[in-house]
Amino acid sequence: IEGQIGKVLRVVPMMLILVLAVSLIEAFWILPAHLNHAMHGFDPNSPNRFRRRFDSIFSRLRDGLLGGTVTILLQWRYLFVSCVIGIFILSLGLVASGKIKFQGFPELEGDLILARLLLPQGTPLAKTESTVSEIMEALKQTNQHFKLQQPEEQDLVQNVYVQYNLNSEAFENGPHVATITVDLLTAEKRSGTIDAYLSEWRRRIGKLPDVLSLTLGEPGFGPGGRPIEVRLRGNNLKVMKAAVTDLKDWFGQFKGVVNLADDLRPGKPELRLRMKEGAHGMGLDAADVCNQLRAAFQGVTVDEIQVGPESYEVEVRFTDADRNSLDDLERFDLILPDGGRVPLQAIVEWESAGGWARIARFNGMRAVTLRGDVDTRLINSNELMSLFRRTYFKEFAEAYPDLKLSIAGSLEETNTTRKSMLGAMMIGFIGIFVLLSFQFRTYSEPIIVMLAIPFSLIGVVWGHGLMGVPISMPSLLGFIALGGVVVNDSILLVIFLKKARQEGLPLHEAAARASRDRFRAVLMTSTTTIAGLLPLLFEKSLQAQILIPLVISTSFGLMASTVLVLLVIPCMYLILGDFGVVEKLGGESAPGLEKQEEAG
Repeated sequence: IEGQIGKVLRVVPMMLILVLAVSLIEAFWILPAHLNHAMHGFDPNSPNRFRRRFDSIFSRLRDGLLGGTVTILLQWRYLFVSCVIGIFILSLGLVASGKIKFQGFPELEGDLILARLLLPQGTPLAKTESTVSEIMEALKQTNQHFKLQQPEEQDLVQNVYVQYNLNSEAFENGPHVATITVDLLTAEKRSGTIDAYLSEWRRRIGKLPDVLSLTLGEPGFGPGGRPIEVRLRGNNLKVMKAAVTDLKDWFGQFKGVVNLADDLRPGKPELRLRMKEGAHGMGLDAADVCNQLRAAFQGVTVDEIQVGPESYEVEVRFTDADRNSLDDLERFDLILPDGGRVPLQAIVEWESAGGWARIARFNGMRAVTLRGDVDTRLINSNELMSLFRRTYFKEFAEAYPDLKLSIAGSLEETNTTRKSMLGAMMIGFIGIFVLLSFQFRTYSEPIIVMLAIPFSLIGVVWGHGLMGVPISMPSLLGFIALGGVVVNDSILLVIFLKKARQEGLPLHEAAARASRDRFRAVLMTSTTTIAGLLPLLFEKSLQAQILIPLVISTSFGLMASTVLVLLVIPCMYLILGDFGVVEKLGGESAPGLEKQEEAG
């Protein structure tokens, strides 16, 4: 599995393969010994009262409810299979239409949230501290708001600490940046979601003056990346700034889009010097001017002296009084090669301009990246980026034809992982088909067996809808893992069906009998698996949040496949019999099968 998400999820199939390998050893070597010890004194012909009553209820359920249902559905097999296909298409439509949401990676409810503050370069520390105090006051109010909702009215905010000169998102250091780290009540104990906490905190902060960026969120964004990450590449920084501002305005119009910020920000004021025409005739070039200015105002090392075991560098530069204003620059004299002096203004001309705090590059080109987050209660990032591509992307490309736009973040990671998982799934399905073809000695019956795999997707989709959890990459992994379980049930049902045909039963009766005979095994397989997985659905720990979509896919997919295997597979087998494409047993022909069924 490729991508950052794949690196996280690949341990799941690795562990499943290991567990299945160990289970084979247990099944062939250890289980027979356990059964040998357990069966001493057991008489199957003398069951106890509970066993007799249980078997009686189970037999009525199997022969009455299931047997009668299968018999009716076999008579209306074309209508029933068409209805199942219709439900399958409807399930796919729920995902495609956005009724059931899709996201690359599940939301992880951690115990830390951060406020990352960025003020203009040159802002004094006192101003930064004042702004931080306002943010902290809003945090106290937020804590009081949610305190009454917590168990035993505990404080939602457990600890808070502030780090100045730190903002990992700004790529800058200095007194104008700060990070506030908030330690919350643990996810297992608290009530509410982090999106709700951040939304309330953001509302209470309001608009702060002189703030370039204030992002409220969790420390990391998981392997899926940022929900919104759009990268622009070009040469003209002013055009790129205008373009990223337009993008920010477009995304900002949607409710639920927060923390929008780009990484192309104004820097400190600059003086830009340019050599005058004819200045080179005095024997000076741009490098000479730069070196003399650097030596005067920044300093230059002229010597190094040794005092005992210590060495000291001797640095020469103007005194503080001679380099603390623009007047000092205007009165600065340059040294000519012949030792003469000439005013700086006679050699260069300068202008005041604003620079950029940071210029990023991507693949050798200047780049600007717009990043943002979404409140998943209000908007879905995949739907937002899809709307962007359908509507605004073309208009943007026409307005800025010289810029190259690419979408990164969670959408890029999701597409990378999804493509690799679907490719691996197809390879697995081909392998299953080849093995089943050897087993059944035909190409049609493996298709019947494998139909249980896509039909189990009905349970996967509706399960996520009922639980209110968006479908994600772990969900897809759970669906792929589910394929092996439902195929096993289908294989044994088809084997029992063919065995009944070998005993001389008509195809219609053989299909009904196989469904009844496999009812106990299929039900036990599904029930025990679901019972083992269900506790994870109610786990609130951070580690379990990744597994919950996988458990939903497996549990609800098994519920759907249990019904579909017992009802759909016999109908599909009988439909193939109608077309004469099932394996001929005992030298009978396909027309003979039809006559035998009619006679039955």
